Amino acid sequence: MDYSVFQCPKKIIYGKDTVNFIGSEAAVFGNKAMIVTGKHSSKKTGALDKVYYSLKDQGIDPVIFNKVESDPSVITVREGVKAGKKEKVDFIVALGGGSAMDAAKAISMAIGNGGDILDYEKVQPKTYGIPIIAVPTTAGTGSEVSKFSIITDTERKIKMLISSNFIIPEVAILDPLLTMMMPPQVTAATGMDAFTHAIEAYISKAAQPMSDTFAIKAIKIISSNISRSVLKGDIEAREKMLLGQMYAGLAFSNASTALVHSMSRPLGAYYKVPHGMANAILLTEVMKFNRASCAERFKVIAEAMGENVEGKSVREASLIAVDTIKSIFLETGLPVSLKEVGVDKDNFRKMAEDAMESKTTALNPRKPTVEQLVEIYEKIY
Repeated sequence: MDYSVFQCPKKIIYGKDTVNFIGSEAAVFGNKAMIVTGKHSSKKTGALDKVYYSLKDQGIDPVIFNKVESDPSVITVREGVKAGKKEKVDFIVALGGGSAMDAAKAISMAIGNGGDILDYEKVQPKTYGIPIIAVPTTAGTGSEVSKFSIITDTERKIKMLISSNFIIPEVAILDPLLTMMMPPQVTAATGMDAFTHAIEAYISKAAQPMSDTFAIKAIKIISSNISRSVLKGDIEAREKMLLGQMYAGLAFSNASTALVHSMSRPLGAYYKVPHGMANAILLTEVMKFNRASCAERFKVIAEAMGENVEGKSVREASLIAVDTIKSIFLETGLPVSLKEVGVDKDNFRKMAEDAMESKTTALNPRKPTVEQLVEIYEKIY
């Protein structure tokens, strides 16, 4: 029997000042919450205080776990699990960018299922973790609506992809005002991350009709607004980018990503290149590699980005898609080469071998070899 399954949070709340709804939404989950967030930014922007007092106003006791670093580690997750168990928290509020979301999901899963986070590298959890309310402060990862968590094992220098329907947040609250403090480079990197999510979800072997709908909607919104959000950063562009990245999150959560993500994870694990920036640098060259294997889908992507492909052959339209993706990337002002972000070319083969082992490589529309991945890394060095 041929069928598809589409999963998402039970509730998504979107709009200005919706951060104030956290307390009322949280009341059904218990009386004690752990706010999982980064070390500085949410406090600096005032987002942490808004969440904290919204919970307090509903009689909920908030505990703050603000130790999440960029690319959260196994060690940080273990600390969060220990803190959550000690405080006997009923649920988690994940506040921040993708790192805070990823850490919160892993902490939730380990508290609910027991054991160590490493136990779930290749084994699915048996049940739900404690509930999560996800509140993004960046517009890019889509993690507030997805079933994925990326946790870095610093000892082995690998990024573990944890995938489970049991870690999808119960509620996602998207307040565009919380994204207004993002600096241009973060806006660019997170925006390109979302753009990559949408494109890869659409060309993934696991794509399905519902994920396609959200992927194409995301491509339309993000391609039209990412440059404006970086260069001007006005509230209208921020609102659209937050909505677009959420659509992309729904798409890739159900269709997965592909080769760009497989190749970007070693960049973060070995050289601490921010995830969105790594995706951005890789995207155009990987799309060139994939284009011929799904040219018709690339034609649809070109149309979604506003390109006029009337009268063009599928091949011509697919080439236009690649050129447009590249031009959008260049407008962000992000680094364009691996050398610029401190990557050592002598490590390309090891990185390629790691990428080949990634789950998302199997869903790429074109099957690569290690040598081809090394060649891609070399082309963008």
